[in-house]
Amino acid sequence: MQFDRLTFEMRRLALAAGEKILEIYQRPDFEVRSKDDASPVTEADEAADALISAGLRASFPDIALVTEEQQDTHGQSLSTFLIVDPLDGTKEFVKRRGDFTVNIAYVQDGVPLRGVVYAPARGRLFYTTADGGSVEESGPFGAEPGPTRPIGVNATPDNRALMVVASKSHRDQATDDYIARYAVRDMTSAGSSLKFCLVATGEADLYPRLGRTMEWDTAAGDAVLRGAGGEVVRFDDHTALTYGKPGFENPFFIAHAPGVLLQPGA
Repeated sequence: MQFDRLTFEMRRLALAAGEKILEIYQRPDFEVRSKDDASPVTEADEAADALISAGLRASFPDIALVTEEQQDTHGQSLSTFLIVDPLDGTKEFVKRRGDFTVNIAYVQDGVPLRGVVYAPARGRLFYTTADGGSVEESGPFGAEPGPTRPIGVNATPDNRALMVVASKSHRDQATDDYIARYAVRDMTSAGSSLKFCLVATGEADLYPRLGRTMEWDTAAGDAVLRGAGGEVVRFDDHTALTYGKPGFENPFFIAHAPGVLLQPGA
C-alpha cells in the first residue's frame, strides 16, 4: 500500500463528503428515514456514501470496501479492507448538534492502520500520516494539506483525577457504573468518533463504550488514536480490538491512554 497516496485520497474524500453533508445540514429541512435496525438514515448519509465509495473504488480497485450504507459490502469477514462510515452520528446530525463525522479507514491484517476523522460542523480534521503518526490539521481546508500539528495522548494521566469522555446519545447506567470505578476529575460528552479523537489529543484519558457498535463506527477513530499512542481494547479481557470480524460487529470496548489503570470489565 502506498500510504502517502492513501492519506491524500482519504483526506480529499472526507473533505468532499463533509462539504456535501454541510450543504444538506444547512437546509431548513431534509429527509430522514429509518433503516431495518430502526437507526436513522438521511440523504446526507447516502450522498456522502456514494461520493466516498466512488472515489475509493476508482483509486484502490483491488482493495475490498465495506461501507455502512451498502448492505452488499457486509457479507464476508475480511482481514485487509477499506471501511467507511460516511456520516457517523446521524442522530447528532438530525438534532443539529454538530458532533457528526466522516470516517474512512484502512484495515490491514485486522488492524486499523490508517484513518481520517472529519467533523465538518466543528471544523476539526484528524488523520494518520503516511508514516503512521496522527495529526490535526487546522483550517480552512483546501485541496492540498494545510498546517498540521502532531497529536498524542496524555502521556502521564493522573489516575487519581482522570478526564473521561462518554457518548451523548448512548449513555446508560451500565456505562455510568463502570466510570464510577475510576477517580474522575471531570467528564465531557461528545458524539460520534470525536470521542476517540479527544483521547488522541489528550483532551480526555478514557472512553468506555458499553453498547452496540459496528466496525465502521470505530475504525477511523481507532486508527487516529493508535497513531497518537493510544489503545482500544475489548471490555471483557482488555485485548486489542480487532477488525474484519464476521458481521463487522464490535464487542464492548475501552479507548484509553496507555497510562490509565484499567478497571476489570466484568
